[in-house]
Formats: sequence, structure tokens, C-alpha cells
Amino acid sequence: MRSGFTLLSAIFLMVLIAVLMMLTLSLSSQTTKQTSDLYLREQAQLLAKSSTELALLAISAHNNKIDCINEMNLTYNGTGTGYDINMKLFYIGNGMPASCNTLVNDIATADSNGTVLIDTTVTYRDAETNETVRFHRRTIQKP
Repeated sequence: MRSGFTLLSAIFLMVLIAVLMMLTLSLSSQTTKQTSDLYLREQAQLLAKSSTELALLAISAHNNKIDCINEMNLTYNGTGTGYDINMKLFYIGNGMPASCNTLVNDIATADSNGTVLIDTTVTYRDAETNETVRFHRRTIQKP
């Protein structure tokens, strides 16, 4: 009777250790995945902020009395597995040209004339896993 109880307790202990090892392995692989996803999201946030600043620089160097920059498309980090950055620009002002994407074209205050709403979308596609990370940022800026 005593050897049967020892055998059952040994089997129970082995099953318990196997379950704990599977849980540990699952948790460590999940932590690695979360770390890489967090890195990709932070990178997308930084790229969205930087590309918004680049769009403001391009608007400042451009003559908005003749025509406007309505969208900008950029890529970062190579082809295929890099980041795609797409920006759509909408203008708020008074007397803006017809070629501009205007939200409001009859602003009464001179301080608000030429304000730009920038929709920035950063997309990362991993070619191996077909996984997509997308980050969207909307800002209102005065160039």
C-alpha cells in the first residue's frame, strides 16, 4: 500500500512540474512578443511626431498663396518591411487657393489664417508574420 501511494505522489509531482514548466515557457514567449510590439509602437509614435515636424517644415518652405501641399508619403527603414508614413493635410484659413484641401475657408481672425490639420498614419508590416502595427496622430499646427 505504501509503495502505491509513493508512485501516485511521484506521478502527481511530475505532472505538476510539467504544468509549471509549460506555464513558464508560455509566459517567457509572451513577454518577448510584448517587448517587440512595444518597441514597434514606440518607434511608430516617434516617426509620427518627426514626420509631422517635417510636414510643417515643408509647408513653411512652400508658397501657400499659389498651391498647397495636400499629402506627403514617406518610407522609413528600407523596402518591404519598413514603416510607411502617410500624411494628409487640411487647411483652415481665409482666401486659400482652390487646390488646397480646406476645412474652413472663411476664418475671420488673422491669427488663425493658415492653420493646418495634419493626419499622420504610420504603418509597419512585417513580411514574415504578416503582422501590422498602425499608429494614427492628428495635430493642429500653425506653421
